[in-house]
Amino acid sequence: MAERQSGQGGLTAGGLARLHAAAEQHVGDERVPGLVALVAQGDQVHVEALGKLAVGAGGAPVARDSLFRIASTTKPITAAATMMLVDDGVIALDEPVDRLLPELSARQVLRRPDGPLDDTTPAERAITVRDLLTFTFGFGSAVEMFTADAPWPVMQAENALRLATLGPPDPANQPDPDTWIAGLGTLPLLAQPGERWLYNTGASVLGVLAARASGMPYPEFLRARLFEPLGMRDTAFFAADPSRLATSYLPTPDGLVLFDPPDGAWGRPPAFADGAAGLVSTADDLLAFARMLLRGGGPLLSADSVRAMTSDQLTPEQKARGGLWPGFFTGRSWGFCQAVLANGSYGWDGGKGTSWLVDPGHDLAVIVLTQRMFDGPQTPQVHRDIQAAAYAALG
Repeated sequence: MAERQSGQGGLTAGGLARLHAAAEQHVGDERVPGLVALVAQGDQVHVEALGKLAVGAGGAPVARDSLFRIASTTKPITAAATMMLVDDGVIALDEPVDRLLPELSARQVLRRPDGPLDDTTPAERAITVRDLLTFTFGFGSAVEMFTADAPWPVMQAENALRLATLGPPDPANQPDPDTWIAGLGTLPLLAQPGERWLYNTGASVLGVLAARASGMPYPEFLRARLFEPLGMRDTAFFAADPSRLATSYLPTPDGLVLFDPPDGAWGRPPAFADGAAGLVSTADDLLAFARMLLRGGGPLLSADSVRAMTSDQLTPEQKARGGLWPGFFTGRSWGFCQAVLANGSYGWDGGKGTSWLVDPGHDLAVIVLTQRMFDGPQTPQVHRDIQAAAYAALG
């Protein structure tokens, strides 16, 4: 059943009916077991809550306030947290991170990213806060590491340290923040700082940086400075009420396979609060975050910080050697921990089944939460269909 709340705004009744149909066609035990789709334009909000939290007859219905693992949709939130500290004057965008993260000082860089760990050259400069925000600090996922004939030595070493930063999030196995950053500090970089875009790890490091800069554990900092002021009461690094958390499924050629139950890896506080992919959240909490940015940051962020977060921060040279797939930077660039599209919209998806898109030109937010993991690098059709229907619903 769809749950709807609509008021005055630019979303037409006929367009919203078509949006419902676009969402409903994807829902089913062998497709997307359940979803929440929220479209907001101005003061108008429309919500579709469809399907079930788990496959099978015993699955409870999805509700508007159901919890989902938002995975990499965590990244823009971590960028905002970092920019609060910049606004506070506690850290500076272009300062080296060595003061707060000495583990990342005096880096060595692999001569070849797939080469042996001891074949290195010194880093040409220090890593900066800006490098972490733009994913250009020299470490992270590159498409070629996943298409190589044999695992790269750096990937094997990263896996042995249980960092879970060159692959899917793994909150059940990551060590505590000090151990995590110390482990990362033992690994050489894959590229010189500022040289190229490499996915994911920058946001994980920012969570450690924010904790040390603020003097608070990262979950406490987020709760005090961002979540409570915005009324994001359900966003956290674990589900306090697992009965509200959707079961996570991995699509396979033989159908959906259980990946994580409600009382699994996201059902208890993790040792490492991963700023890249660790949060669970609801559609309304993510809308509150989107509206803060659409308002220009008030009252939590400066307008300058929001502009930096949501504008192109990469050079052509950085984009030329980066991307999650061929053509990744066609019509897209990168701001701070999120994609920035050519039409001025911004946002990012979570590989556990979520998408978060904000378009200031239309005062529009489109949030789609599912528990079906992505089965490829690009956004699944259900998200694209709902986003297209949201635009088509604009009067």
